[in-house]
Amino acid sequence: MRYVIFGTLLGFGLLFTSCSSDESTAPAQVQVAFNNKFPTVEKAEWSKESEGVWEAEFKMMEKVMSANFLADGTWLETETELTSDDLPQEVEDAVAAQFAGYSVKEMNLVEKTGEPKTYEIELEKDGQTTEALFAEDGTLIQQQAESQKEDQDKD
Repeated sequence: MRYVIFGTLLGFGLLFTSCSSDESTAPAQVQVAFNNKFPTVEKAEWSKESEGVWEAEFKMMEKVMSANFLADGTWLETETELTSDDLPQEVEDAVAAQFAGYSVKEMNLVEKTGEPKTYEIELEKDGQTTEALFAEDGTLIQQQAESQKEDQDKD
């Protein structure tokens, strides 16, 4: 009888241990770093972005945001969803001039460690999605078709 009880307890212990390491719960040091960087956020949804990188999705000041951290708690980047009212005029003018005829699907402010702010604009024309990255002054930094981006993400 002792073996049955011991086996059952061991089985539950292994089950709970495996559940606690699921990909919807970030490591403690990541959660501490997140709370230090975003102290007013009460709720975040966590997912494992890639090996060793955790992403939190949350709302702050009525904006939908996401933040990425390394497993040791190092902050990598924050993306904030924007409306056209949030874009600097220089970026708005550059998008209108360089992507005439495109419709804007999504806009994000991207902040990364040690880099200036950038604006990531997802555009669509004739069923083709293009992602363009702009500096605050409206300079186009990078542009690529969505299928190219997906290929790069796989590498």
